Amino acid sequence: MTELFVLFLFLAGVGALAGVIAGLLGVGGGIVLVPAFFFLFEHLGYGGSQLMQVCLGTSLATIIVTSARSLQSHSRKGAVDWEMLRKWAPGIAAGAVLGVLAASQLRSAYLQAIFGGLGVIVALYMGLGRASWRLRAEMPAGLGRAVLSPVLGSLSVLMGIGGGSLGVPLMNLCSVAIHRAIATAAGFGLAIALPSAPGFLLLPVDEASRPPFTIGAVNLPAFAIVICATLLTTPFGASLAHRMDPKPLRRVFAAFLLLVALNMLRKALF
Repeated sequence: MTELFVLFLFLAGVGALAGVIAGLLGVGGGIVLVPAFFFLFEHLGYGGSQLMQVCLGTSLATIIVTSARSLQSHSRKGAVDWEMLRKWAPGIAAGAVLGVLAASQLRSAYLQAIFGGLGVIVALYMGLGRASWRLRAEMPAGLGRAVLSPVLGSLSVLMGIGGGSLGVPLMNLCSVAIHRAIATAAGFGLAIALPSAPGFLLLPVDEASRPPFTIGAVNLPAFAIVICATLLTTPFGASLAHRMDPKPLRRVFAAFLLLVALNMLRKALF
């Protein structure tokens, strides 16, 4: 009972942190949840070639709820660019489906390497990037959107994250104001998680990689505990995003994410 209580506190704490980070920084709670789930399930003695699939699937299932909650909170403040979301969501969703198909064929070590590599890039951008950096005066349209939106969706699924970690930097580099980018990225997260989470529910997972009460590649206890915590803290993070300068916290989180991503790479490669 003591160990179960400790695990409950661990998941509740991670979920609370993921909710605040998702609402405040717009990077998506999955960037915190995936390595936390991996650490937890390894601690419980589970490994196998599909452990990362369980981490990705469980994270994406939670993102359905947290993104919807974050989108609702930002919408009340009039910060969501619904026109952009309407144009980008179909391509992102299509890419998410492709991401599930790719993840189902990859071993856990390859997915760890993908998470670690992309995590390093996200961390460096968060820590070293400047708000003044611009590639374009507006978001891509036409062929550019047709190419970038599915790439965004598929890479996000392969990392088990919502739309913030990749979507917010893209929007910021295309001259979208940071608060509007964070708010709209919550909608990107829904476009990623809604088509991908059911795919992970149907994914067959070997016994060595499947903790108790796991359906497909989604662990139900981890999902339930994290959701309860994030529902409480995501609106708080979204509210903070409109009241404070998140730059100092972004740098601290970037350093933390860099360590986590490098550790994931180490486990994948050695």
